[in-house]
Amino acid sequence: MRLRVSCRAVAVLMAVGLPAATVMAEEQGAQPAAAPAAQAVAPTSSTQEEIEALRREIEDLKNQIRALRDQVGAGLAPAQPIAPPPPYAPIPSPAPAAVSSQTSNYFNPSVSVIGNYLGVGGSNGTENLPSSSLRESEVSFQAVVDPYARADFFLSFGEEGVGVEEGFVTFTSLPGGALAKVGRMRTAFGKINPLHLHVLPWPDEPLPIVNLLGGEEGWIGTGVSGAFLLPLGDVFSEATVQVLRGDSGELFAAPQRGDLAYNGHYRVFGDLSEATNLEVGLSYGQGPNGLVQGSKTRLEGVDATLRWKPLRTATYRSASFRGEFIRSRREDPLGDQTADGWFLSGEYQLAKRWFTGARIEAAGHADDAAQTDRGKAVLLTFWPSEFSQLRGELRRREYADGETANEVLLQLQFAIGAHGAHPF
Repeated sequence: MRLRVSCRAVAVLMAVGLPAATVMAEEQGAQPAAAPAAQAVAPTSSTQEEIEALRREIEDLKNQIRALRDQVGAGLAPAQPIAPPPPYAPIPSPAPAAVSSQTSNYFNPSVSVIGNYLGVGGSNGTENLPSSSLRESEVSFQAVVDPYARADFFLSFGEEGVGVEEGFVTFTSLPGGALAKVGRMRTAFGKINPLHLHVLPWPDEPLPIVNLLGGEEGWIGTGVSGAFLLPLGDVFSEATVQVLRGDSGELFAAPQRGDLAYNGHYRVFGDLSEATNLEVGLSYGQGPNGLVQGSKTRLEGVDATLRWKPLRTATYRSASFRGEFIRSRREDPLGDQTADGWFLSGEYQLAKRWFTGARIEAAGHADDAAQTDRGKAVLLTFWPSEFSQLRGELRRREYADGETANEVLLQLQFAIGAHGAHPF
């Protein structure tokens, strides 16, 4: 066992001609080598006293080491620690309260609340929205169930009541990269229908969604959904197949338990350049409409989204253009109805927090294809932060009944809590 000798002691030994190796040898119980006669220097009385004191200290230290070795060998704890304190203070352990708080929240889901206030001015006898309303408050609960699944619940609180907008479990570890969902969900028909209200780039829904997909809520169903990646070179390619209960608002009605609704969606996504990408989708759905036994409503759709976001100025400049076409084929004992609807819209980022946009639209009525509604709108959006949003819209709608409505819509959205990402 080696012991360290202070620099002062080594200096004293060197001064009197006694090498440091001599002391180190004595510490190890060996006989020191004789110093060369030519280097011997007669020590003075003062240095001789210091050397003797140092030797006594070394001898005392050696005795303590022997006693400590004997106690450890006998299984006894040393009576007095002789080691100096550690040069660095130990890292303090976390407070019990902090550990308890982290443990208590470990199994709780992530919770968020999103408020959506809408103020409306002008006159509209066909779509009579209230002048001021908390249109929707969405409460979400999201968490991992186990290594194979996660759960998502979205509750919609309105002034008229509360409902389950979505509630499903997603299985993420299926063979072949497949993704399966079970529960209540917004169907993957087109690009706009799967999006929640607060994610839309407008404070209202386009006319094709309202007239052809069953109203403002769109097509929401309960059942199973499977998504599969299809190899297509460097392009993202995905097919989604859904089997749902055969009733959904004003869109479908299932007289019998075995009446089901089906939906299929295929989309491709690719980069056109470093700053531009394009997504194109095809949709097909069908379900019972409840008019007569076996009568159905079939839906066909095409959607496209073009995005531009330059890498160097992405914080201050971006643009997106989107369009969608929907056709409804409704079997009716009084005569089948085929109604079309479409919209085109664009958004441009003016500054870091300012966006502007416009939309044009037209849609027939699913139950009467001879009637067509048309509309135009311009928008201005301000984001104070990523947790709040202010938006204004001026819109003009010409309804099939002959009414023309000019309105201003003012929207305020705010979010608290952890909210997961939405589909891109």
